[in-house]
Order: sequence, then structure tokens, then C-alpha cells
Amino acid sequence: MALGVALGPYGAGLVSDTNLVSGAGHVGIILLLFLLGLDMKPSALWNSLRQSTLVAVLSTSVFALAGYSISRAFSFSHLDSLLIGAALVFSSTIIGIKLLPTTVLHHKHLGELMIALLLFQDVIAIIVLVVMESVGAGDYSARDLLRPLVTLPILALVSWVSVKSVLLTLIKRFDRYHEYIFLLSIGWCLGMAELAIWMGLSAEIGAFVAGVSIASSPIAQYIAISLKPLRDFFLVVFFFSVGSGLDLQALPRVALPAVAMATLFLLLKPIVYQWLVRGVFEEPKLAWNLGLRLGQCSEFSLLIAFLGTAKGLLSADAATVIQACTILTLLVSSYLVVLRLPNPIAISEHLRRD
Repeated sequence: MALGVALGPYGAGLVSDTNLVSGAGHVGIILLLFLLGLDMKPSALWNSLRQSTLVAVLSTSVFALAGYSISRAFSFSHLDSLLIGAALVFSSTIIGIKLLPTTVLHHKHLGELMIALLLFQDVIAIIVLVVMESVGAGDYSARDLLRPLVTLPILALVSWVSVKSVLLTLIKRFDRYHEYIFLLSIGWCLGMAELAIWMGLSAEIGAFVAGVSIASSPIAQYIAISLKPLRDFFLVVFFFSVGSGLDLQALPRVALPAVAMATLFLLLKPIVYQWLVRGVFEEPKLAWNLGLRLGQCSEFSLLIAFLGTAKGLLSADAATVIQACTILTLLVSSYLVVLRLPNPIAISEHLRRD
């Protein structure tokens, strides 16, 4: 991110086409969700979603209200405040999952609950983006709100049928050709991502559904191991694109509200998640762990800022606040997790878990 700020169009200007960099970085998020799906069998996913609904709804409401209130306190308009509140609701899928130890936590309650909460937030984010698209185009309708709830089960059904009738047959027939399996898995991931976009969902959800649909296959873990280096490369590009999109010229005008909002959410998110999870599941250790891991803003926050500006719904200063707040929370939260909780890149040996 720091390199993106330094070399981007608002820094040295060596990288001017941020859309190209952002698009490449988005591939990293898609691959991340695909690999995440490979670790989640459908039965475990359904149980986690069912258990986390109350936590997701209540936490979303609290964060949206907090974001709106502090935005109004800094004299942002009603619409700006609504969008800032919506943008700061979400936690980062990248940070949450990337810093979650695969072998230790992916198959425990913490991992399942975190994935369920992040997926729930993804659905909410899609609804927010659909509403923004419709309001910006002037053709908003209630049908747009219901579309993700209808198309997601259809996407899952299409994925399941395709896997049973086509994909597994191809894998069994050519499983000795590793390059073929590698390319087939990438094609399946990106194909489902494109189908999800066509159906009005996000590419991330399509990729996750693609992963879940073959999670029960014996070859799922081989695919996951094969794609990890590719995922990590594109995630580096994503974080570079986040930094390159920060408008340094507008930053002094919004530094105070950005820092205030970042501080508020860095403190509020862990506390709220801890309180809600402890109340629902009565597991204090799990609650604290989850709250700290989800204590940042999300890549969806940046997308809301971009779309809001493009549609004329969000002022330039409000968009910069969202970007700055997201970057600050991503940085601080990442270091907190790395220094305090088990993760794959911990500095301390006793916290390092692969």
C-alpha cells in the first residue's frame, strides 16, 4: 500500500492507469474466495450461516449507525453520511482470511463463523452496490433489492449441477495431468465469477460458490495448494492498487474525520463483535479472537467510494475519507493480528501457524 501511494498518480505518477492495476488486484480477491470455498463443505457452510445471522444483522446495524452519526458530526451531508456509514460496515475478507491459519483454524468454529459473517456482509454489500447503481441511473425499484436473494440459490444450483455432470467427470478423466487440473480450476473459478456478475451478484460470491461446489472432491486440497502462489501475487497487486488510489491532495482536508472514524471503528468493531458473539455463543475466547480479526474496514468500502463518486452520489471529500479510513484500519488491524493472534506470518514463533 505504501508503495502504491508513492508511485501512484497522486504520488510520483509512475503508475497512471489505476484501473488496470485495480482489475489485476481484483483477481486476487476472486482467487482468495475460491480457495476459501474449497475449505468449506456445504453442510458446514449452511450451519455457520444459520448460526451467524443474528450477529451479522445486529453488528451491521450498529456499525452503520455509528458511521452515519460520526459523519454528520463532521458536517457531511445526509447522503454522504449514509454512504460513509454503509461503506464502513464491512470487514476485510482479505485480511480476515489471509491471517487465519489454514491448518489450525479453518476447520474450527472460529474459521467457520468468520467466513459466515464475511459472506453475509458480501450479500449486504451487493445489495448496497445494486441500490447505488439503480439510484444513480434513476431506475431504483424494490426488485433490485430482492435480486441477490433470488439469484444466489440459482447460482448455487447451476454450480452443483455443472460439477456433478461435467467438472468431476473431466477431473477424473485427466487427473494425472497436473497442468490440466490447474487450468481447469482457474477456468471454473473465473467462469463462475463471470456468471455471478451476469446474474447481478459479485465475482467474489461466484468464486466462493465455485469453491464450495467442489469442496467435497478429493482433489480440492491439491487445487488449493496449487493456486496459492497465484493468489498471493495478485493480492500484492490489490494492495498496491489500494494505495495508488488515495488522493494525497485532498487528504489534508479530511485528515481529522478520517483519523477519527478509523479510530472509532478500530475500537468499536472488536468490542461489538466480542459482545455479540459472546452473547450468542457464550465463548469469551472465541469472541475476542473474532472481534480483533474483523476490526478493520473492507475492500468493499473502496468499491462503494468509487461507485458513489462515479454516480455522483458521493462528494470527493467523503470518498477520500472512506479510502483513508479503510487504509488506516487495514494497516493497524493487520499489525494487531500479526502481533497478538496466531497467524501464518507472525513475528513471534509461538504465534506463527501455517
